[in-house]
Amino acid sequence: MFTGLVEGMGVVRRIESTGGSGGSWDRRIEVEPLFEVEVLSIGESISIDGVCLTVVSWNGTVFRADVSTETLSRSTLGDRKPGDLVNLERALKVGDRLGGHLVMGHVDCVGVFKKRLEEGRSLRLFFEIPDRFSRYVVEKGSVAVNGVSLTVNGCSGNRFDVNIIPHTAMVTNIGLLKPGDRVNIETDIIGKYVERILLAWKREDNRSSAEGKSVITEDFLKLHGFLK
Repeated sequence: MFTGLVEGMGVVRRIESTGGSGGSWDRRIEVEPLFEVEVLSIGESISIDGVCLTVVSWNGTVFRADVSTETLSRSTLGDRKPGDLVNLERALKVGDRLGGHLVMGHVDCVGVFKKRLEEGRSLRLFFEIPDRFSRYVVEKGSVAVNGVSLTVNGCSGNRFDVNIIPHTAMVTNIGLLKPGDRVNIETDIIGKYVERILLAWKREDNRSSAEGKSVITEDFLKLHGFLK
């Protein structure tokens, strides 16, 4: 689990295919952090552009991580090439401050950067995402773009916009985006869980209604805090 507060950038040093079956190919990515990292333990999680990966080797300068076919299909890691700058964040420790929001590192989809506007010293950035994920993006809610925790300023249809301050533009690759660039998008996990629970309730309500019964019982109200 992560917070979306990127620690710094790293540079991709090497990408190699590790082979796969059925015409699919997995990859191994080598990244050199451009900030001080004392140690990375084998097996620990690290976020690369918002994608949670597992460290498989660390020589004190460069770490390696394996990228599955599923991850390649859901993210921009398949686009990366040597020399590219990526956002890095190590996993959240118990007891750390949660300065951003709960970021799982499980990318939902790839979005497209559309344009930027200068607003004072900050930048307003506009993105477009696939229609089926737009319902999870709400005004003043949270979204992770390339692993960066951001607040949604506004949203309309399948587009949303965010503001970034100069510090964010300087220490992440968000400030380097050009119109047409693809980015990793992770929507707020809480919204997806709420939707799943409500769908289950709706199915149960429909089933009970068909049987002539109501699911709103005294036990139900107690369970969900409406009665003591």
